[in-house]
Amino acid sequence: MSAGYEKKDVNVKQLTIVGFAIIAFLAISMVLLNEYFLIEKEAVVYDEVLKPKSISLAELQARENKVLTSYQLVDSTKQVYSIPIADAMELYLKENSSSK
Repeated sequence: MSAGYEKKDVNVKQLTIVGFAIIAFLAISMVLLNEYFLIEKEAVVYDEVLKPKSISLAELQARENKVLTSYQLVDSTKQVYSIPIADAMELYLKENSSSK
């Protein structure tokens, strides 16, 4: 017949060892995760900020800048010209503000 309670005490030594093992596991996991995230953060910073630009990207940006900031003849038969984007925005605002 059962008396309704345990007849022997818990093994304190074994419980202490298991508790310290869990705490050690958590501490080691936290340190390793912290190191992993620091390594990944440094990799992202390198890719986004420190990595040298490719030559083709620099050439593309230079061509885009030239197109956006210079005057060019687009079609000589139709007399179509390309003007800098800043001038185009100013003309657009002047034309639309005077029509109101």
